[in-house]
Amino acid sequence: MAQKATIFKVDLSLADMDRNVFENYSLTLARHPSENDARMMVRLLAFMLYADNALAFGKGMSSDDEPDLWRKDLTGVIDLWIVVGQLDERWLRKASGRAGRVVVFTYGGRVAEMWWEQNRATMEKLPNLTVFRLSPESTQALAALANRAMSLQCMTQDGEMLITGEGESVRIEPLLVFGTP
Repeated sequence: MAQKATIFKVDLSLADMDRNVFENYSLTLARHPSENDARMMVRLLAFMLYADNALAFGKGMSSDDEPDLWRKDLTGVIDLWIVVGQLDERWLRKASGRAGRVVVFTYGGRVAEMWWEQNRATMEKLPNLTVFRLSPESTQALAALANRAMSLQCMTQDGEMLITGEGESVRIEPLLVFGTP
């Protein structure tokens, strides 16, 4: 029998000074059985950085045709395609053709650095691609905030994020490796 996804509920208070966005969100995240807390929380971090009412979680790991997050316009055209991890460059080219903008959040320390160096030449040809890298320390601290019922506050200013939950605070500054934020 296949394992089912684990459901996480998130109450998020967002204060993004960089984009002038101040909102509260009630989110439901499904953590795939093969996904760990770090990856799930990086997906949530991606939501925090690009949050708006049209941004939705996709099937992600459960589907090859959907990203981790995406935003579609009213006609169904994909404006924003967000993925987490070190993806195959062919898959990213395909996503780049389908969406107005593609954003990748990599993590994992040296593995993420090696992935970028191996694929850099091809990816830099994609005009609508943005790549962020998170430090292993940031990712681990973020994963420590994971809880089935989370109440989080996120303040973003000058590219630095302060995420607070359950009395713990995590400072994260996603490193822009390529593209525009």
